[in-house]
Amino acid sequence: MAKEVAANIGAMYNALTNGSKIVGKIFADSDFRIDGEVEGTITCNGKVVIGQKGYLKGSISCINAEIIGKVDGDIVVSETLSLRSTAVIKGDVKTKILMVEPNAVFNGTCSMKDTVGSSATE
Repeated sequence: MAKEVAANIGAMYNALTNGSKIVGKIFADSDFRIDGEVEGTITCNGKVVIGQKGYLKGSISCINAEIIGKVDGDIVVSETLSLRSTAVIKGDVKTKILMVEPNAVFNGTCSMKDTVGSSATE
């Protein structure tokens, strides 16, 4: 029984598929993947992934984030922010660790500290 529970730990996440759009605020306790479009804010107690066809116009506040698509807004990540080669970011970033692949586009400012508050109000 313990093996079955351990196998399911990483499988729980939320997703917004390509062709879908949300306007408003998203609050998630677990990981969240966006392959559609969000206009608003995302507050997540896990990892946020903006997929290659994903687009966010608003802000993100989370523990970890991986941006493959586009974000037009501010990003606050308390641990690691990864910008993949296809990422396009227009906005300010606060994070502890920033990883940027070649060809990623980042237009904005970046503030890096040992600890970054995960609150969107910071």
